[in-house]
Amino acid sequence: MRTLQNLSHQLPNLHNALWPGLVGKGAPGSEPVIGFDAMLDFTARAAVGGIKFDGVDLFLFEPHVSIDSTDDQLKRIAAKVAKKDLVIGSLVAPIWAPTGGGSAMGTKSERAKFLGQIKKSCRIAKKFRDLGIRHYGIIRIDSADSAKNWETDPAGNTKKIISTFKEATKIAQAHGERLAAEGEICWAGMHGWKSMLQILEGVGMPENLGFQADLAHTYLYLLGHNAPKQALLKPRHTQAQFWNAYTHLTDALRPWTIDVHIAQNDGTVHGSGTHDKTGRHCLPNDPNGKLDIVKTAGYWLTENNRPLARFGHICWDGCMFSNQVMARRKTWNDILAVMIQVRDAHGQAW
Repeated sequence: MRTLQNLSHQLPNLHNALWPGLVGKGAPGSEPVIGFDAMLDFTARAAVGGIKFDGVDLFLFEPHVSIDSTDDQLKRIAAKVAKKDLVIGSLVAPIWAPTGGGSAMGTKSERAKFLGQIKKSCRIAKKFRDLGIRHYGIIRIDSADSAKNWETDPAGNTKKIISTFKEATKIAQAHGERLAAEGEICWAGMHGWKSMLQILEGVGMPENLGFQADLAHTYLYLLGHNAPKQALLKPRHTQAQFWNAYTHLTDALRPWTIDVHIAQNDGTVHGSGTHDKTGRHCLPNDPNGKLDIVKTAGYWLTENNRPLARFGHICWDGCMFSNQVMARRKTWNDILAVMIQVRDAHGQAW
C-alpha cells in the first residue's frame, strides 16, 4: 500500500475522479453506469513517460461506494485501490435528495438528511485514513438545491444555507475533516462567485470549510450564466479582458480554495438530472476548449508566483464524458499528460 513516503516526489499528487462513471449515467435514456473496477482500471493503466496517477477521488454512492458501507466493505475497497498502487483522496458526499440527502435550504427534515449524509461521509473518510489508504483530501459538498429555487427568497435561502453549512462544518471538524463547497453555477446560493463568497464568509470557518475550484465551472462564473449581475465578462471578450476578469475572480476565491479540479470547458452549458445549466467538461485537447489549462490552473495553485503548500493533490474531473470516450486509453493518457504539465509548472518538491 502506498504511503506518504513512496508517493510522487512532487506535489500536488495527481488524481483521477471515478464519479464520471456514475454522474449522468444509469437513468432511462442515459448510458449505463461504468463500474468502480472499470474506472479504477482506466486510471491505473494510464502512463506518460513513466509517470502514473497517484490516486483516485470517489463519490460515496452505489454502485461504487455505498454511503452505508460496512467496515469490511470499506476494507475491500481500500484493498482494491491499494492493489493498483493508488491512494484515495477527496470524497463526494451524497447530499442530494435522490441520493438520500436533502436541500441545505429546505425544511428541517431535509436539512437533517443533508447533515446525516455529511456525518456518514466523515465516518467513511476517517475509516479510509485509519486503513492507511487516505493521507489527504476533502469532502465535497454543495447546497443540494437549484439556483431557480433560491431565487424565490435569496436572502432567506442564503441564510438557511449558511446555517446548514455551519452545522455540517462542525460535524467535519469533530471528525478531523474539511469540507469544500464546489463553485458550480447550478447550485443554489453558489451559482455566482459573489454569492459563493457570501456563503463562505457567512460560515466563517476557513479551517474546515473552503472552496473547491473546478476550472470548467469557475470559467462560467465569469460569464454569469445563472447570475448575470455577477458576470465579469461578456460572451465576446478579448484575451486581455479574460485574464483581467480571471485575476479578479481568483484573487477573491483563492484564499478560500482548498481543492482544485483540473478540467477543460468549451464555454457552453449542459444539464443532466439535478445539474441544471452547469459547465461542460471537455477533453483537454478539445478544439473548442476555451481554457489554457496550465495557465488557468496556476491562478488557483500559486500566489505571487509561488506554489501554495495547501494542495496535497489535484484531480481531473471528466463528468459527462461518454462511455466510449472513457474506454479509450488515449483519453486518460492525454488527461494525465496535461496534469503533469500543470504540476511541472506550478508544483513543488517535497
